[in-house]
Amino acid sequence: MARFILVRHGKTEWNETGRYQGCSDTCLSATGLKEAEAVRQRLAAEKIDAMYCSDLERAAQTARIIASGRDAKLVIRKELREIDFGEFEGLTFDEVGQRYPDNDWWTARDAAQRLPQGESVGQLAARVDQFIASCLGKHKERETILVVAHGGSLRTLVCRLLGLGLEHWWQIGIDSASVSMVETYPRGMMLSVLNDTCHLKHLRKDSPW
Repeated sequence: MARFILVRHGKTEWNETGRYQGCSDTCLSATGLKEAEAVRQRLAAEKIDAMYCSDLERAAQTARIIASGRDAKLVIRKELREIDFGEFEGLTFDEVGQRYPDNDWWTARDAAQRLPQGESVGQLAARVDQFIASCLGKHKERETILVVAHGGSLRTLVCRLLGLGLEHWWQIGIDSASVSMVETYPRGMMLSVLNDTCHLKHLRKDSPW
């Protein structure tokens, strides 16, 4: 049995101001750095045999913090980049609504529909598929594989590993600095943890816990 540990990068200033990031190469904010450290502590007891991350700096920063003190080499994979939001990148959600009032990308849930000058979910899945194929072909059973990437690419990984259609991509929540886990078995794969953020509670000023 192999296991995938999926981690979304910590927050950036663009996350905090509600902007589309996509392939824009932003860095972690002060909060994001703290979140990445919280993930490192959350996974401290886990034996990790291989580590992969997106080449975008916010994911790479998060991965380097998690990887500190570990023997496994961190491998950068461009296929794990976030979906390219095209003309939406850098705009706030409100600005996109104002400038593109007829765009129904979020509601149509059509994996073949491209964002303006950007990618479709299908195109994102095609490159994530390349990563999965090389990963499953390389690693042995009983290995634990850490993947640090983005909301879009991790949603795709969950869909592909579980055999879900891409129409479900829009129904999966992957928060910043969250941890998800997929266990692989000879007869299939099982999602054992999804979007776990318990390790971030101490960072939330509004948390009653």
